[in-house]
This record gives sequence, structure tokens and C-alpha cells, in this order.
Amino acid sequence: MIQVYFVLLPDSLILDWAGPAEALRIANQTLAAQGHSEGFALHFVSPQPSTQTSVGVAVTGLHALPDLGTADTSAATSWVVLVGQPGRTLPVDSDASRAVLHWLRGLPLACDQLELVTICAGAVLAAHAGLLAGRRATTHHQHLEELQQVEPRCDVVANRVFVEDAPLYSSAGVTTGIDLILHRISAVCGPALAAQVAQTMVLALRRGPHDPELSPFLAYRAHLHPALHRVQDAVSQAPETGWTVPGMAEVAHTSPRHLTRLFLEHAGIAPLQYLRRIRLAVAQAALHSGRNVTQAAEIAGFSSDTQLRRAWRQFALAGTPSVLHG
Repeated sequence: MIQVYFVLLPDSLILDWAGPAEALRIANQTLAAQGHSEGFALHFVSPQPSTQTSVGVAVTGLHALPDLGTADTSAATSWVVLVGQPGRTLPVDSDASRAVLHWLRGLPLACDQLELVTICAGAVLAAHAGLLAGRRATTHHQHLEELQQVEPRCDVVANRVFVEDAPLYSSAGVTTGIDLILHRISAVCGPALAAQVAQTMVLALRRGPHDPELSPFLAYRAHLHPALHRVQDAVSQAPETGWTVPGMAEVAHTSPRHLTRLFLEHAGIAPLQYLRRIRLAVAQAALHSGRNVTQAAEIAGFSSDTQLRRAWRQFALAGTPSVLHG
């Protein structure tokens, strides 16, 4: 279970941390519904036991800043989440800010052990703590220049939803913090579960920082039809199953003909085409991980190498399965 620490200073922007926290809560709820253990433990920490948020609502019951100063490869992965505050610049002269900066300077960041997530001007706070030297990062457009001034050795990236430079993950702020957390949920729990979280939040997923196109697990989901989402969830979670249109229709509690009509109207793709697209994504991932074409076809649910190659040509994917494997 990943330990997630939201660091809350006075006047912290409530959407910067409440949105990502809800995404993680829904991820836990979805995992539990599927019979899995929860993946994330949420902690809200601060130098003081209570503080006021950006909208004036007080948050109480905050825990003290945890002792994360010693890297331990056997310990659970931890994420430290830094968020923004209102204003054109980020204030760092309060007692609370100084306490957080002192705490941050002692963090031994390391991939898959102790990772830093910044939302909005949280990146500026990290820069003041000396954590962004030699890193690539982004922040809210109003703070880009400030970030560069605070840490000239940081490669500040503009016009990006979020930037990955593990163990640092930074976002442009406010709603983009949800995009970043969904991306991290996808990396930890898989894209199918991240898509379910996004749909629960009625959120249109944006591309990741390096994706040339929208992942098939996230595409064809810009609708609100619950029966169709049930089918897409089931197919995404078990693409290797011997799915047929009648089998999908049973999940949707409708007729095969009506299911096809729903797919075309709401998703813009036929049911079996959607299935093949999901299976292709699974096969691509298997090939990238070193599996051969036969193994990739079997893992993805294709009946043969030939069926995988035919689907590959049908969707005009670059190269061939053999070239990708090689």
C-alpha cells in the first residue's frame, strides 16, 4: 500500500488536494469492489493540527509531519504531495512554511521509495527546499517565472498538464492535479482501473506526458451511459476472455442488437472493434515487456498470431508485432 502524505499549509488551495484525494479514495473503493486490497493510505499532515483552507473552511485533525528522512528499500512506497496557495507568488516566510521547508530538505527522494508530487505552486515550495535542482518540472502558468527564479537549475516546462521526472511528478495546478494523480493510479493499478476512476468522477481524461495518442483503455469513454460503461469495464479488466457480442450484452442486460446500437451511438465504435482495440493495447504492452508474438497474442486473448497481425493492420498501427518485439 502506497502511503500518500498531503502537506497542508495555511490557505492551501482546496481543489489542489481534495480532487486528487478523492481520486485515490475512489481507486481504493474500486479495488475493494474487485476483491483486491486497497492501494493507497491517505494522510493529511501539517506543522500545526488545524489550518484554514483557501475557501475559509478550517481543516482539523491534521497529523504531524512524518519522519521520512531515512531511505528504506523494504518500506512501503511513499508519496509526498505539495499543493499551492492563493496569490501571484508563494509565501515562504511564515513559521509553518519554514517548518515544512526544513522537513522537505531532509527527504531522501528515490524512485519507488519516496516520491514527490507537486500541484500548482507546490513546485515553487519544492524549489525553495532545494529539491528541483537538475530536474524537469512544471507549475501553474502564473508561477513559471517565479519557479525559474527560485531554482535556476530547474528545467521549467511551460504549457504542459504535468511533467514526469521520477521521483518528481509536477502538474500545472488545480484540476491538472487530478490528471496527474490519475496518471499515477494508472501506473500503479493499470489503465483500466484509472479509466473507471475517471468515469466515476465524470472526468474526461487527458493524455499523459509522453503518449502520442489517447490510450485505448481511456478512449471511447466520453459518455455517461452506465450499461455501456459496465461492458467496457468488464472487457478492459479481462480482455483475454472469449468475449462475444451476446456475452457483452448479458453484462449490459440488453439485447446484442441494442448493445451494438449503444456502442455506435455513445462510443463511436462497434463492440468487437472495441474488444480488438483493447486486446491490441494488451498485446503491445506484452511485446514491449519482451514477450514474443505468440505469447503476446495469447495474453491479449487473440486466437492466433495471425489474428493479432490482422487486427494490427486493421487499426493501422505502426510497424509490425515482430518488429516491435525485436
